[in-house]
Amino acid sequence: MTLWSVIGAGVAGLAVASELVSRGAKVQVFDPGGPPGPHGCSWWAGGMLAPWCEYENAEEPVLRLGQEAIEWWAQRTQVNRSGTLVVANARDLPDLRRFARRTEGFSEVDRTKILELEPDLSKFGKALYFENEAHLDPRQALRDLHRHLQGAGVEVHRKLAPAQLDKAIDCRGLHAREYLHDLRGVKGEMLVLRCPDVNLSRPVRLLHPRMPLYIVPRGDGVYMLGATMIESEDSSRITARSMLELLSAAYAVNPALGEAEVLEIGVDLRPAFPDNLPRIRRLGRTIFANGLYRHGYLLAPALARGVADLALDNTHSEMVDEDRA
Repeated sequence: MTLWSVIGAGVAGLAVASELVSRGAKVQVFDPGGPPGPHGCSWWAGGMLAPWCEYENAEEPVLRLGQEAIEWWAQRTQVNRSGTLVVANARDLPDLRRFARRTEGFSEVDRTKILELEPDLSKFGKALYFENEAHLDPRQALRDLHRHLQGAGVEVHRKLAPAQLDKAIDCRGLHAREYLHDLRGVKGEMLVLRCPDVNLSRPVRLLHPRMPLYIVPRGDGVYMLGATMIESEDSSRITARSMLELLSAAYAVNPALGEAEVLEIGVDLRPAFPDNLPRIRRLGRTIFANGLYRHGYLLAPALARGVADLALDNTHSEMVDEDRA
């Protein structure tokens, strides 16, 4: 049986390996960073499976392909299917109406319904409820994929991949720019807060004029707060402006968040192609799967299926870059 070597153990690499294994392929994984952890940008993701919300400022494939992600992940890790609430302060209601025009799959809800869904959002009178959306804990999802692969007999090597591999799939994100010259890094900054005084059960998106914000519950009063999208490749530290705006937007959701404990500050670079859509390219004996941008967990399942189709059946999905493959 052919042995496929997946290079990179972030969400893209682990998803590709998982999909290959599910189809009966023999797989090994290489990543010098070892098991999933803070060294990879997948660690700092929000974990929202929100294709309808993301469609507000994304291309149509994000909406269509992203809808397949919830079931794919539900077969591999815990998925919370409680939907998404999109809110805005009274002065920003035009932004809420604009958001509604640019997407679909929601119902408009009033204060009574908002309080039924999230009692700690008492200041908002109108919202959009995306009932079919979901979210997961990205760190747990990575650990679950890693554990399932090891349970299936996949050897995960904590080292660089050998220079010559017969059947390689490169999922290294920005580390693959030596071959993917049109790949760029987009800086994202996020915070992890603990605030036991606030109880949210689903992702909440605040439409804010300076800093659109999302808050994702992690359980036990812990929330992921994010995230900036900056066309910069400086991932050394968060800026004071970003931190101030993230925290002020959180305060606008619920003033109790102003008393939260900051547990973590995360900064990393998301790999993106010019159109912000992922691509699969075959260069020589290597298949490259990259460019998940801000849609890592949402589009990794579709990327993984496209890679498996190409690797095992030589079938070209829409993600295969025909001009370069």
